[in-house]
Amino acid sequence: MLPNLITKTITLEDGREIIIETGALAKQADGAVVVRMGKAMLLATAMSKKEAGEGVDFLPMSVDYQEKFAASGKIPGGFLKREGRLSDYEILISRIVDRAIRPIFPDDYHADTQIAITLMSSDDEVLPDCLAGLAASAALAVSDIPFNGPISEVRVAKIDGKYKLNPGPKELEKASLEFIVAGSIDYILMVEGEANEISEDEMVEAMQLAHEEIKRHCQAQIELTKMVGKEKKREYSHEKSDSALYERMKADTYDKLYASVSKQIPNKSERSALIKGIKDEFVAGLGTEHSFETSLISPYFHKIHKEAARNLTLDEKKRLDGRKLNEIRPIWSVVDYLPSAHGSAVFTRGETQSITTCTLGTKMDEMMIDGATFSGYNKFYLHYNFPGFSTGEVKINRGPGRREIGHGNLAMRALKKVLPPVNENPYTIRIVSDITESNGSSSMATVCAGTLALMDAGIQIKAPVTGIAMGMISDPKTGKYSILSDILGDEDHLGDMDFKVTGTAKGITACQMDLKVEGLDYSVLKEALYQAKEGRLHILDEINKTLATPRAELKPHTPRSFMMFIPKELIGAVIGPGGKVIQEIQKDTLCTIIIEEVDNQGKINIFSANQDHLDAALRRIKSIVAQPEIGETYTGKVKNIQPFGAFVEFMPGKDGLLHISEIKWERLDTMDGVLEPGEEIVVKLIDVDKKTGKFKLSRKVLLPKPEKPSSGEQA
Repeated sequence: MLPNLITKTITLEDGREIIIETGALAKQADGAVVVRMGKAMLLATAMSKKEAGEGVDFLPMSVDYQEKFAASGKIPGGFLKREGRLSDYEILISRIVDRAIRPIFPDDYHADTQIAITLMSSDDEVLPDCLAGLAASAALAVSDIPFNGPISEVRVAKIDGKYKLNPGPKELEKASLEFIVAGSIDYILMVEGEANEISEDEMVEAMQLAHEEIKRHCQAQIELTKMVGKEKKREYSHEKSDSALYERMKADTYDKLYASVSKQIPNKSERSALIKGIKDEFVAGLGTEHSFETSLISPYFHKIHKEAARNLTLDEKKRLDGRKLNEIRPIWSVVDYLPSAHGSAVFTRGETQSITTCTLGTKMDEMMIDGATFSGYNKFYLHYNFPGFSTGEVKINRGPGRREIGHGNLAMRALKKVLPPVNENPYTIRIVSDITESNGSSSMATVCAGTLALMDAGIQIKAPVTGIAMGMISDPKTGKYSILSDILGDEDHLGDMDFKVTGTAKGITACQMDLKVEGLDYSVLKEALYQAKEGRLHILDEINKTLATPRAELKPHTPRSFMMFIPKELIGAVIGPGGKVIQEIQKDTLCTIIIEEVDNQGKINIFSANQDHLDAALRRIKSIVAQPEIGETYTGKVKNIQPFGAFVEFMPGKDGLLHISEIKWERLDTMDGVLEPGEEIVVKLIDVDKKTGKFKLSRKVLLPKPEKPSSGEQA
């Protein structure tokens, strides 16, 4: 029994239990809990400095989710044999927790904060990612760190037409939708997931169900906080203030800023220059002799600018670039832009642009995953790159960051729902989106460009997918709100919601939502979803003008493929001793041939950039695996000669006896001079011995039969 252990149990509707424990482990952390479900155990710790750094006006928080290999009884691969940098999967879970936790810290709290969540023990029937948010919130709940929580996360899935909360991995394989939903006891904070072309109403229904469970998790944490006596949080003062400066700035700049944003300038650089000019004018007007806190000028100016822009939209229903609330920016797109790529597309919407490629590879190009709880291979993956020049910035390329990994994952989930079934697609598919210009919604541009690149490559997707980023500006005091379609980068920063939705004409395939405002009503959420649908269908019409359906044929330089199945016992014959046979075929035909056992049979994939080479390899393999048929004719080679006949290899690896009586219609007394070793002859398979399986061949049945002499003729 662990000493000083305090526990709280949450019982799910099907009887499974989630247990939160605190008081025994990591007691020097500000807050620490262990969350259990089945055999799965997560240790979550929360730490925060007492004071903020000099000049820091934001929350410098890091959230790290890591899975220990020992949790599943595994040893890490690689040379060092220890856990290294976070995997993409761990980064994605870290992002989900961060996006749920960050909005509920006080706006004026700026101390360095760190939340670490570690999977210490795994369970094959439990997906730990849906417990990470609960663990992080519980660690904060039992600490004295200021925190407007608690929150929790749950996964909601629809399996065989019924909703289930936090299903196991095997159940999840059959789900028609699955979302991780995060929220507080009062409202939803974050949603991320994928679906099989579902309706907007179905999505809202799933979110409402998840929120009811979240409320129970939050209530359990409130009770746990009381049990550990941490209702009172630490006092802090992290922000300087200068009310006189703020009042002067607002009096001097608000009207100018409102007039500036009212000009509704489409170009981002021109808008920024105009706003900067107002700030510079104010600073110049202060002169050098003043007592104001100059470090507050920038944050105060941003606050006033934000207020002016929001009021423009709420009061006049106008947007910064002059569009209507539901209007999509101008779109143009092209395909086959890169002549050497297997598939390529450029998609541009306003000042956001993606150049995306689709590359088709073999099984050897599959992405290997070697994680603590999951190992396997991916046949479809998407990489998203966001260079500094896309926003007019100088930025050193340090490889993909968390944002790039998260945006790429969302686009990948959106597109994978329309790919051909695995058993119909022999290719490994890699999509790469390079953002060459960005002013909001680059991940959705990736979805649109990815759809076009797939179709340009000749991949027979079920339907084109498009995506749109929605925003919202609201005022809880007046109840006013405005839902914005296809938001700009500025509107993302100024707004209260960033809601990305992807889908086909039939329904939603993926979504990602982050809320920055309390108490979003479900009717408003549904309105946003239907406005998003209207936008998605408009974008679909636009890309259909470029390419409406997948190309019927692959590009000439794209590797051709052929997939065939053979009896399991013939795999060895195709491979040959030490791989000799298959290596010879690959060398002679310049093809890549991959053989694997699937569902108790041999699966062969042949890849080649040249159709003639592929056909040659296919003929060689078919000749090896072909089954001899009685009555069929074959061209064989004499292997050796015996007094009673000759053994002929009539198929690769298959010899038959050509008896002396089956060589000619005339009687032969000896084999001398009749056939030579290595000689090619045409024979017919006339029988197979049922006991021994030996093959009996005939040559004479293929020769004209001599006519019998008439009775009046001499023999």
